[in-house]
Amino acid sequence: MQQKYQAPRTLAFKALRFTGDAFVKTNVIIRLLQSEVDHVQKDDPASNAISPTNYKFAYKGIGQLDGRQVHVYQLKPREKRAGLFKGRIYVDAYTGSLVRVEGRPVKSPSLFIKKVDFVQDYADIGPFTFPVHIHSEASARIVGRAIVDVYQRDYQPVANTVANTSATAEPIPAL
Repeated sequence: MQQKYQAPRTLAFKALRFTGDAFVKTNVIIRLLQSEVDHVQKDDPASNAISPTNYKFAYKGIGQLDGRQVHVYQLKPREKRAGLFKGRIYVDAYTGSLVRVEGRPVKSPSLFIKKVDFVQDYADIGPFTFPVHIHSEASARIVGRAIVDVYQRDYQPVANTVANTSATAEPIPAL
């Protein structure tokens, strides 16, 4: 799967390789990816932002994640709206960078999908924090469980030529 993102409203996926059932591909995986594309293209980025406007935060303390000291917060969305999730975020205790987001969307992206649990890991690349891995486990109504892992790498942040925007990014993930 190849992904191209240009801030703030362009996201596209291109399949590089797929193995498995065609029904799962069409009705689970593609629907999950399309819901992400729809949010980027149609929604106001602030409507899905991890912010006090969209979420209630509960501090859970300091923990360790992959050898890093992190602050852990429980998030509960203020309303049940597509693009929001219920779960936890992990913030690096020294840099303040987002390290991990995990949880479950409050609205399913498809009638075929009962629930989706996800874990998304982030890394600092230059002055930006980008997602580098997302692991999703979907419980589908007809086919059972589907697991999707997307690894994103080879980020190439580039300066933007449009006024009032500091940068764009074109992540190119590989599966």
